[in-house]
Amino acid sequence: MTETVGSPAGAAGEPDSDARTEGIRVQRVYTTEGVHPYDEVSWERRDVVMTNWRDGSVNFEQRGVEFPDFWSLNAVNIVTSKYFRGAQGTAQRESSLRQLIDRVVHTYVRAGVEHGYFATEADAEIFEHELTWMLLHQVFSFNSPVWFNVGTSSRQQVSACFILSVDDTMESILDWYKEEGLIFKGGSGAGLNLSRIRSSRELLSSGGTASGPVSFMRGADASAGTIKSGGATRRAAKMVILDVDHPDVEEFIETKSKEEGKIRALRDAGFDVDLGGADMSSVQYQNANNSVRVTDEFMRAVESDGPFNLRARTDGSVVDTVQARDVFRKMAKAAWESADPGIQYDGTINDWHTAPESGRISASNPCSEYMHLDNSSCNLASLNLMKFLRSDLTFDAELFEKAVELVITAMDISISFADFPTEAIGETTRKFRQLGIGYANLGALLMATGHAYDSDGGRALSAAITSLMTGTAYKRSAELAGAVGPYEGYARNADAHQRVMRKHAAANDLVRTYHRNDVAVHKLATKVWQDGLELGARNGWRNAQASLLAPTGTIGLMMDCDTTGVEPDLALVKFKKLVGGGSMQIVNQTVPRALKALGYQEEQIEAVVEYIAEHGHVVDAPGLRPEHYEVFDCAMGERSIAPMGHVRMMAAVQPFLSGAISKTVNMPEAASVADVEEIYFEGWRLGLKALAIYRDNCKVGQPLSAGKGDKGTAEKAVEKQIEYRPVRKRLPKKRPSQTVSFTVGGAEGYLHAGSYPDDGLGEIFVKLGKQGSTLAGVMDAFSMSISVGLQYGIPLEFYVSKFQNLRFEPAGMTDDPDVRMAGSVLDYLFRRLALDYLPYEKRAQLGIFTSEERTAQTAEYDSGSTGGGEVDLDTMRSTVDSSVAESRREDEEPRAGSSTELLELRLGKAADAPLCMTCGTKMRPSGSCYLCEGCGSTSGCS
Repeated sequence: MTETVGSPAGAAGEPDSDARTEGIRVQRVYTTEGVHPYDEVSWERRDVVMTNWRDGSVNFEQRGVEFPDFWSLNAVNIVTSKYFRGAQGTAQRESSLRQLIDRVVHTYVRAGVEHGYFATEADAEIFEHELTWMLLHQVFSFNSPVWFNVGTSSRQQVSACFILSVDDTMESILDWYKEEGLIFKGGSGAGLNLSRIRSSRELLSSGGTASGPVSFMRGADASAGTIKSGGATRRAAKMVILDVDHPDVEEFIETKSKEEGKIRALRDAGFDVDLGGADMSSVQYQNANNSVRVTDEFMRAVESDGPFNLRARTDGSVVDTVQARDVFRKMAKAAWESADPGIQYDGTINDWHTAPESGRISASNPCSEYMHLDNSSCNLASLNLMKFLRSDLTFDAELFEKAVELVITAMDISISFADFPTEAIGETTRKFRQLGIGYANLGALLMATGHAYDSDGGRALSAAITSLMTGTAYKRSAELAGAVGPYEGYARNADAHQRVMRKHAAANDLVRTYHRNDVAVHKLATKVWQDGLELGARNGWRNAQASLLAPTGTIGLMMDCDTTGVEPDLALVKFKKLVGGGSMQIVNQTVPRALKALGYQEEQIEAVVEYIAEHGHVVDAPGLRPEHYEVFDCAMGERSIAPMGHVRMMAAVQPFLSGAISKTVNMPEAASVADVEEIYFEGWRLGLKALAIYRDNCKVGQPLSAGKGDKGTAEKAVEKQIEYRPVRKRLPKKRPSQTVSFTVGGAEGYLHAGSYPDDGLGEIFVKLGKQGSTLAGVMDAFSMSISVGLQYGIPLEFYVSKFQNLRFEPAGMTDDPDVRMAGSVLDYLFRRLALDYLPYEKRAQLGIFTSEERTAQTAEYDSGSTGGGEVDLDTMRSTVDSSVAESRREDEEPRAGSSTELLELRLGKAADAPLCMTCGTKMRPSGSCYLCEGCGSTSGCS
């Protein structure tokens, strides 16, 4: 918790320079005096080996990295591969999370001390410990550029979001190409509005006809594609915007939909048009998100089916008059066909603008969440909402408030030492100090507290949390203004800034609460807004913008979040990687908490979770009341959230954000153009700032693997199909064999195993029970079916994975030193066969070892060795718990490499998502971008 100290402030209106304090005081929230945060956790060494899902090649390897024992494999992999600095294989390479956090936190604290943020050295030390604790325990994360650059010899770039500008001159257009290229080179994204460029229906001063903005888009698109193919592992992230009154707006609207027709023609002619395909280079406008900036005047004309004027860029004269509804229909139709253009609501955006005297907001970053002045940037940070959920399933609003204060303070400090890609961007950012605090895991929080995502209660809690976050951020900003001064542009925009603050507070007063959770959060938010308004009236504010909702892609994985940004959960069953290279499907951990919040008992919870694991949804789950189904609705799956449900959630939180929301509203393939029109119109009516839609399977240039539901499409795409049938490989008359006698739980028997001469098990016979008994007959038939399967090529490890750990009588002690206990006769038999016929690597994945191997592992573990021996302890740790789950997944989802692919197999339908260009895994939606669960790469800004 932080507070300011110093003299009382002066009158309202302008900030009183005499009200400056001597820095802020910081109180401990998470830490204990005299104990460093690193000393409160258990650390362990791990090996990070990341492979390409498709071909098994190693993409990244670093062994012996140090992380807390509660960090997941995925978080460790992503932080190590993405954020550790230094050349691999050198002593300078970071190898511990401590080094990474210290590199960033120490830089922030030094800058804070240097620029007078802290009242005393003790306050600076507390701030350092608090920030360290929160990062260590995944309470929040800065955006990726902070981890990339801060504290290194590189430029101290902290921003992920940029807005550029371009004027109606060739010099400005060429500068646009250059500046955009430099930003792409650094791995960030940029957006801009092209509406200042005169249309193709206007004359040049020389008398010729202008090219128009769409023509120049083509050059910028080619530039972005070239930079991507020159070594980047993701496509360039960019946003291109055109005002709805621009004479070329209809050409702009149809750019991508027309190219989609070209892609279809190329595909039908046999060209490679998958994402990244060799023949996609001839397709234009694929490297940007396109959005039309609409005005309130235009939307009212759409509502009344009235005319609308398109105006020249040079003198504002009317070039053409069109029917607004016709243009709106073209927008919807193009989005229905190709997912572009999105829509941005200019009236709403500028009505909430804190600095209108310094210029209008005309553009956004690529993901549409950052909106402010041209030639500016925004650095982001996101809080993990699940870290504030108490054991009694109430949201800890007081702790959340204190965390926001600490994070927003750090974010503002970063502007004091940050570098920027252009001088114009640096000047604007230092003058207005735009910040973008946000959150992740909202979908998981709502489910865990028993709220449906598309419900009044869910929206009330989301609105209250968002209001508290932004209210606290601006209150902290006012306190910082009292300590180190308001932003430079505040004096000119004081009245407008205060007006927007009052609008936020008024919107907070309109929130309707339903539950003890949202009541408590809203009550605190109301107090915070009242206190913040008073402080701001005296001190001004330190930041022109404070909050937004970003995709939280890579950093969401870093924090082990189940859901990103404002998104609901993708599906109830997910794909999880395990230490040692294994993987398994798991039911989301929020499901049991949700069932507990809804009043179910432990036995009922276990039954529902088991049902979800088998079916992937809750419909007809035993004991689950139908009125509770909606709590478990997800973005995809058997019960997917309706498109308007996503829009309503965005509308609930938008009034409490300085910026906007990165989110795409997914629509079913059967949706109509009229449905898209309704979504776009309701977005305006409900007060959103931006909106984008994606209709399933609307795009051709995606690497779609034909699922069960796409059989007809797959057949059309293949001219000649070849059917492969298994061939039985019989054993020769004379073959090597062995017989093992065994005892399981007092029952005696014999296992006879015959092999091919060139090695490999080919048959088994099991003698158990008296000759002629039912048991003996069943075992004979069982042995015959297994033998035939082996001869048809079914791998032994498949049978082992299916039959090991089966439990039925007889069971118990055996007389085999390698298999001391067995859950059943079949459990013993297939463990024995694995030990005799499978290599060590495959047995390790199944968790099956000889007594000598177990002894060696124990000895190595006891000696404290972390590597270099013959036994992979990480493999042992993972396979003990994963063998059964892995065996189930191997049969049901043989190709799943991510949650998206697992969902495809469950739905029998291919998902419209690109393959990760780094590791080959199918990505999943994250805001208006895509995120790879395997390596943390994103398709946009993170």
